[in-house]
Amino acid sequence: MRVEIMDTTLRDGEQTCGVSFLAHEKMLIARSLLTLLGVDRIEVASARVSDGERNAVSEICRWASSHGMLERIEVLGFVDGNVSVDWIAACGGKVINLLCKGSLRHCEKQLGKTPQEHIDSIKETINYARSKGLTVNVYLEDWSNGMRHSREYVHNMINALKGCGIVRFMLPDTLGILSPAEVEEYMREMTRTYPEICFDFHAHNDYDLAAANVLAAVRGGAVGVHTCINGLGERAGNAPLASVQAILKDLAQVETGIDESRLHEVSHLVESYSGIPIPPNRPVVGENAFTQVAGVHADGDKKSNLYFNDLLPERFGRRREYALGKNSGKANILKNLENLGLELTPEQTRRVTDRIIELGDKKEIVTPEDLPYIVTDVLKHDTTLEEKVKLLSYVVSTAHGLRPIASVRLEINGKVYENQAAGDGQYDAFVRAVRHIYKDSLNISFPWLSNYAVTIPPGGRTDALVQTAITWEYNGRTIHTRGLDADQVEAAIKATVKMLNIIANEN
Repeated sequence: MRVEIMDTTLRDGEQTCGVSFLAHEKMLIARSLLTLLGVDRIEVASARVSDGERNAVSEICRWASSHGMLERIEVLGFVDGNVSVDWIAACGGKVINLLCKGSLRHCEKQLGKTPQEHIDSIKETINYARSKGLTVNVYLEDWSNGMRHSREYVHNMINALKGCGIVRFMLPDTLGILSPAEVEEYMREMTRTYPEICFDFHAHNDYDLAAANVLAAVRGGAVGVHTCINGLGERAGNAPLASVQAILKDLAQVETGIDESRLHEVSHLVESYSGIPIPPNRPVVGENAFTQVAGVHADGDKKSNLYFNDLLPERFGRRREYALGKNSGKANILKNLENLGLELTPEQTRRVTDRIIELGDKKEIVTPEDLPYIVTDVLKHDTTLEEKVKLLSYVVSTAHGLRPIASVRLEINGKVYENQAAGDGQYDAFVRAVRHIYKDSLNISFPWLSNYAVTIPPGGRTDALVQTAITWEYNGRTIHTRGLDADQVEAAIKATVKMLNIIANEN
């Protein structure tokens, strides 16, 4: 069985609050949907919206015509005395999706017409559209409420229109009110009563059931379903294309024309142009969709892919990742080390794991790009060095218009020292306070800082790890130390304490 995908990102998706695509953006998205993803049809606009919309639709139609795809371009039109039909025809369009009322309440309360008056107007518009060479599909707006509360009206409408040359009847759950059980029941009623008609289903996500309702509609016999990239759309949005594709293929064994490997790419294109970020936990295309966090999952994957399902990331042009944090455990660390080509001893792995857990307890995100920095930081500085200098506590205070002040307590060779100082910055205040301890209490010369550099791992996150590399001059020699932390000042302080221990261990 094959199901048609009609994507309405450029029409219903643009009804997302705050979203407005420029003409060239619409063109690029349209081309991506048709040529990269292999969507069967796209709905690109509503008629009569604006001159800018007219230009965008005209441009898309010209391009589609030159590539033999014009019949795959659809525009929403209205029963409005043929104004919509003329608008679409003037843009070069060949398909109108005519918006009609699918519930008695909408017909009487919004239009102020009787069902027969509405049917007569629809037929006039259909006849005119066909005389202009347009293919006609019909939306039965609010069909879901129609089936719940005015089923006779729905059947009368279809019976009156089914002989008018309509190619598809498109059945929207306009307010997103239906459950999957209702969708399957109502769609099966449609397909069994009118086996000669092609029915599309148009889901909305108000109850977070859009994707599930698409599956139910297909099980009920729908031959076409409507989607939006990233679930864009009115209110809570429409059925996300990526989720629909995965559901239909894996759970219904239904074929579509979608190239799954391009879903992630096109989703990010639409994210960029819409300004609506993809939630990290969005299935298939979200940043975390293929990221395992729990260490037990990584362990199971290593032993026999115990935590894999049919949603293999390679299907979608992605790869599986293993998060680093307080829940990751040794298995996640080993997976990431393996990907980086690094081999550590069990003891080294334990120390790296402890360091990552420490960062995770601070609610910091650690990426695989951060891992080499962590390995270097742990293995280079805490192997054989005796901790003769311990930082017991410190407080750095700042206030508007005043220099930062640091209070520092150190334990040096078993004795506790405390001092405070003001500085030009938080770290400068800390160093001055430590310098006072060494010069005033210990009468020991203190190294001079000659270079200070802050970096983040390439591809890492600025809110996760910061590496501070400091160069010190002491008694004619140069000492290099590094500190790693989520906080820049904390990283610099760690580098400073390492330097103090290097000197203490030499004396």
